[in-house]
Amino acid sequence: MATHSGHGLHDSVGDGMIKSAKARKQRKALYNAPAHARGKTVSSHLSQSLKKEYGRRSARVIRGDMIVVTRGNEDIVGTEGKVAKVDTRTGRLTIEGITIPKADGTEMPRPIHASNVMITKLDVSDPWRKDKLLRNEEGA
Repeated sequence: MATHSGHGLHDSVGDGMIKSAKARKQRKALYNAPAHARGKTVSSHLSQSLKKEYGRRSARVIRGDMIVVTRGNEDIVGTEGKVAKVDTRTGRLTIEGITIPKADGTEMPRPIHASNVMITKLDVSDPWRKDKLLRNEEGA
C-alpha cells in the first residue's frame, strides 16, 4: 500500500504526474499543494531563440523576466513588459504597463495567468537560476 504524503499536487507518485483525470480533483490538488510544488506551476513557454539557447521548452517565471502576452483580450495580446510580481497562490503575474481601470477610474495592475504569456528575456542575475538553466541544457 502506498504511503500518503498529503502534499496534494504530487501525492506519492514517483513520476510527478497528477493522479486523477477529474478536473475537480486536479483543482483541489493545486489549491492544497505546498509552496514548493505550487511554484513549479508558475512557468511559461520560452521564445524560439531562448529554446535554442537553453534547450528546453519552458521555465519558471520570476520577477524581472521580460514576457509577451500571447492569449487574452485583444487590448493586451502582443504587449511586452517586465514581470513586476509573481503570485504563486493564483498562478498569475503582474506585468509593468498592463493595467485595468477600477470603477472609480483609477488604474490597477492586471493579473495575467502564467500560461498566457511567453518569456522573451530571462533574468539570469541569480547565479543559481543561470546554473540550473545551463545544467538542463547539458542534459544532466
